[in-house]
Amino acid sequence: MKKKGNVTAATPAADTSDPEYDNSPEAAQRPRTGPAILRSPLTFAGEQWERMQSSQRFHQGRFRNSVPLNEIVRRGALPLLGEYFFSRTERVPKQPLPLENPLLTWATKPTTGLRVTWLGHSTMLIELGHLRILTDPVFGLRASPLSFAGPKRFHPPPVSIAQLPKIDAVLISHDHYDHLCYSSVLALAQRDVPFITSLGVGARLTAWGIPATRISELDWWESHPLPGTEVHFTAAPAQHFSGRSFDDRNQTLWSSWVIRDDRHKVFFSGDTGLTDEFLQIGAKYGPFDLTMLEIGAWHPQWGDIHLGPENALKAHAMLGGGPLMPVHWGTFNLALHAWDEPAETLLRLAAADNTPLFMPRLGGSFEPGQARPPGPAWWRLR
Repeated sequence: MKKKGNVTAATPAADTSDPEYDNSPEAAQRPRTGPAILRSPLTFAGEQWERMQSSQRFHQGRFRNSVPLNEIVRRGALPLLGEYFFSRTERVPKQPLPLENPLLTWATKPTTGLRVTWLGHSTMLIELGHLRILTDPVFGLRASPLSFAGPKRFHPPPVSIAQLPKIDAVLISHDHYDHLCYSSVLALAQRDVPFITSLGVGARLTAWGIPATRISELDWWESHPLPGTEVHFTAAPAQHFSGRSFDDRNQTLWSSWVIRDDRHKVFFSGDTGLTDEFLQIGAKYGPFDLTMLEIGAWHPQWGDIHLGPENALKAHAMLGGGPLMPVHWGTFNLALHAWDEPAETLLRLAAADNTPLFMPRLGGSFEPGQARPPGPAWWRLR
């Protein structure tokens, strides 16, 4: 362990899942690489460390939320162990989920200048004008520090990383395993693509071999123009936490994101609980052409760190309304509810106040500017 200022230079736990989803016999015979904990130390230095120290959110070596989290969240998962072991909810689909192949769609430009493809969980390919932005790319088999244990995908990715079209930027909201995948980052690094992320997360990427020149880190309310384009990324407040091992909690920042060009604006929540700061975001940047909000992996006691469907609708209203796309569901078992409960609850609640929903199938694409009636609840069509 090393020290930089008041921060212990923590080491991330291992993430050794395959770069792409592969259950073939050949894949099972391939040797596993050594754990990332042995080769990916997290250290802060130079300008990055100075920026962290000057951040209003950084205190005594840790980032913190604008409002302290409730006691239940701070105590972790122990109070919920009984519910975990004795609940009879269907946390994993009983049948394979339907997938769409977006390759033919990607071969044409979006008619309206804005198109989004859902690749599962919080991984989206956003086409903004002629540019393509990939959010929180997780193509690995598990959202876990281990290749043989931890939350396993319900479905393969609709496409592999190798099948993705040219990517102009990768956006990483924070460093949790279901948003920052070691093997996926290594595969994307071969494409010479820039990474935009929250303050401090760049230390993860540089430890994994990504050149610092390809990484842009932002504190809340800071913006970064993608060079040579009209696209701007803005890190905005979120209420959550960070960390990938037992001793590195909150050493990196978490953010929600505003992505905009001269024609369109979209909002991506990352992971967050309900916070009054959504009013500030909506007033400063809203309304949005599309609002992508997390609805899954929630629990009534986790309202400070995950929205869930009811609070997602509240956040949506605070941000200015408009089309809503629910994300962060349908791929991993990360909570105690039934795997499809967030979608069913959102569908029911949104109908009561006529909130326009876009809920594409896995691999499905849509353009928010093209009005269309809501499609069927695809997760029931199995």
